[in-house]
Amino acid sequence: MSEAFEMQPIGIISSPYKEKFGIPRQPGLANSLTSTIQLLPDYCAPDIIRGLEGCSHIWLIFIFSECIDKGWTPTVRPPRLGGNKRLGVFATRSPFRPNPIGLSPVKLHSICVKSGTVELSISGADLLDGTPILDIKPYLPYSDIVSEASFDIADKIELLTQEVFYSEQAMAALTEAEQRLEQPVKRQITELLKCDPRPAYKKNTPDKSYGIRLYDLNIRFSISDQHILVDSIHA
Repeated sequence: MSEAFEMQPIGIISSPYKEKFGIPRQPGLANSLTSTIQLLPDYCAPDIIRGLEGCSHIWLIFIFSECIDKGWTPTVRPPRLGGNKRLGVFATRSPFRPNPIGLSPVKLHSICVKSGTVELSISGADLLDGTPILDIKPYLPYSDIVSEASFDIADKIELLTQEVFYSEQAMAALTEAEQRLEQPVKRQITELLKCDPRPAYKKNTPDKSYGIRLYDLNIRFSISDQHILVDSIHA
């Protein structure tokens, strides 16, 4: 018998990713980028996270909040397959699902409890800024790592190997941004671009310019077979 279940967020994530385009398609691919989870008032008692400080990594269960009103279809075209082949939605990690729920393992750096608030500092997340968190669970190495697991169409990480170059303007903007944000912005941008955020059907247009937003920065770049070029960075 089917039943409807109502769930409420237990926290909200604050991340550097201000729009969907440019977010790594899987967690753990841009580990220099940090995010913060702030537990909501009903869940921010210190007792609720007692013992969590012993975890190096945690699971985040979250809502694809930008997709809630967009519906779903039984099949989707995964970007990894060039956007030309359809797979069943349950054979993919598409956000357009019957229930738009996501699952990501992330590294837990610290927990801050003060003035009636609880904040978790994490890295490696692939979540849009403002994403609602439904649950947090400890990552258990003895059971969550399945050494014999396989999936023939996604058996390894695919990262670009081209060197990333920055224009003179971009380098000047990086210097300012790193001082202001107190973040390794150049390293972070490099990690994101190595993940190749381009739509699969546009990868054969090397002169195409793209833009991603990170923090309050608008980053323009292009990718060719020879290199990745960051043309400009503007706040």
